[in-house]
Amino acid sequence: MAIKDQPQPSRARQIGNILLLVSGLFLLANLFLPNLFGQPIPRVPYSLFIHQVQDHEVARASVGQNEIRYQLKGENDQPGAVFSTTPIFDLELPKRLEDNGVEFAATPPPRNSWFGNILSWVIPPLVFVAIWQFFISRGSGGQQGVLSIGKSRAKVYVEGDSGKITFADVAGVEEAKTELVEIVDFLKTPQRYIQIGARIPKGVLLIGPPGTGKTLLAKAVAGEANVPFFSISGSEFVELFVGVGSSRVRDLFEQAKKQAPCIIFIDELDAIGKSRATGGFYGGNDEREQTLNQLLTEMDGFAAGEQTVIVLAATNRPETLDPALLRPGRFDRQVLVDRPDLQGRLAILEIHAKEVKLGKDVDLKAIATRTPGFAGADLANLVNEAALLAARNNRTAVSQADFAEAIERVVAGLEKKSRVLNDKEKKIVAYHEVGHAMVAVVMPGSGKVEKISIVPRGMAALGYTLQLPTEDRFLMSETELQGQIATLLGGRSAEEVVFGSITTGASNDLQRATDLAERMVTTYGMSKVLGPLAYQQGQQNMFLGNEALNPRRMVSPETAEAIDKEVKNIVEAAHHQALDILKENRELLETIASKLLETEVIEGEELNNLLNQVKTVESPVAVGT
Repeated sequence: MAIKDQPQPSRARQIGNILLLVSGLFLLANLFLPNLFGQPIPRVPYSLFIHQVQDHEVARASVGQNEIRYQLKGENDQPGAVFSTTPIFDLELPKRLEDNGVEFAATPPPRNSWFGNILSWVIPPLVFVAIWQFFISRGSGGQQGVLSIGKSRAKVYVEGDSGKITFADVAGVEEAKTELVEIVDFLKTPQRYIQIGARIPKGVLLIGPPGTGKTLLAKAVAGEANVPFFSISGSEFVELFVGVGSSRVRDLFEQAKKQAPCIIFIDELDAIGKSRATGGFYGGNDEREQTLNQLLTEMDGFAAGEQTVIVLAATNRPETLDPALLRPGRFDRQVLVDRPDLQGRLAILEIHAKEVKLGKDVDLKAIATRTPGFAGADLANLVNEAALLAARNNRTAVSQADFAEAIERVVAGLEKKSRVLNDKEKKIVAYHEVGHAMVAVVMPGSGKVEKISIVPRGMAALGYTLQLPTEDRFLMSETELQGQIATLLGGRSAEEVVFGSITTGASNDLQRATDLAERMVTTYGMSKVLGPLAYQQGQQNMFLGNEALNPRRMVSPETAEAIDKEVKNIVEAAHHQALDILKENRELLETIASKLLETEVIEGEELNNLLNQVKTVESPVAVGT
């Protein structure tokens, strides 16, 4: 797809430039033409004028407010020379002129010539036109400027050989592509659907987490159908002035109808499509609501006999959209663009790996297995990070080790070689991380421990234990969630077993464990005391993962106390379970920690052999009883 060429300057702008030139010429003529004809009058000091008056050399004088012109007496009845001087406040001047026989009078007010009268009427309008033309040329990059404030700012892509995106460039979202193939087929052969009485959806809403390829899918639909593609963000409709956004919506749909069949793609639809029943809009006016109303009206305006214009939109916050947008007849179809599974991640890696040189040891399937939860954008960044690491080390191809390091950089952060720990802190961190690993290896629901390191990474991690799931999981049982909490508390428990005291290093572990336990009670109903009830208030964002930001539902003090007690019981039970595992394997804890202090990193087969020696212990009594 190629961006359509910009239009040439309009005739109105050319006329404005001509008027600007003419006004400049008239102004120059008014300033300089009076001085082009005749000789200038010599100017003398006022003192010389007074001496000439007292010596009876002045015949007549014309006294003005800003200038005095006078003529000397000539010889043989010939007129004398004319001079001028600048007057000085002198109340005795009339008496002095009369005593010395000088004819004098006041200068009459100047009379404007016909040329000056014309200029006085012509110049102001031309100056106004020139100023207006200046602001028009300055606004919006010279494209109609102020007059285009209500015009659509959508980028128009037309069919072209360069940059064309098709479904072959999109991977990992096969179900979403299947849904959109029908849209492409209708744009190519609409008669097949019209003859049977079928009606294609007017709007298709792509919903999913950030980075999953919603915008890429929309461009692929336009590329497959070979139709014009209007792309605009929802925020570009919103302005300070009421009515601008709705005007842009009208203009966008008018342009689309002229180029139908075509596709309109609105990214970040939630910027203008938020529910009108959530307490009003920001900004002190109803500009956002007027824009939404106009969008609803335009989507209703496509009758069966009108040109084919399909609206695609994308958002990662579908729960905030107004219900009027989602009803049948507007956005008839909602397509989920979710994070890819194992096969999807492998397909995405294969597409992005075509752009880099891979070594013979690279196993893309192993990389896909180690990256659960990664979206398409995350995988593209992962490939790029691995290529950067290979180039930094002066290698000609990307190796498997580069991908492994890139995964750690994305998950745990950049390695901080400049952060040097003293021996005591290093020892505490080593036991802390080994505690996580030993508890994780026997707890259900925990991923496989791939690596233990005491090399600082990121902003706050002094060490880390890398766990990677062996398969994609979509459901978690109560036992598995309790195992995750015990794993999070394994580091703190190891500090208690070895040193008899605790440090601040477990603050993030405690926060995550508490949040998980609270969700078990308030969201998942995993409490025998409170029963299968949900105490979480409001709608949770299904993609951004901010459940903890939503407050609890209004509950009685007794229920709130029961919730807190249940959360504490779950965390305490997991804590005791972690302590029991580490006490049972105290010698192995010392062995692995000593090894880690020597090498700083343990991974691979050596780590597996050590962790396979961990002994399990009997599970504690179930919580909530």
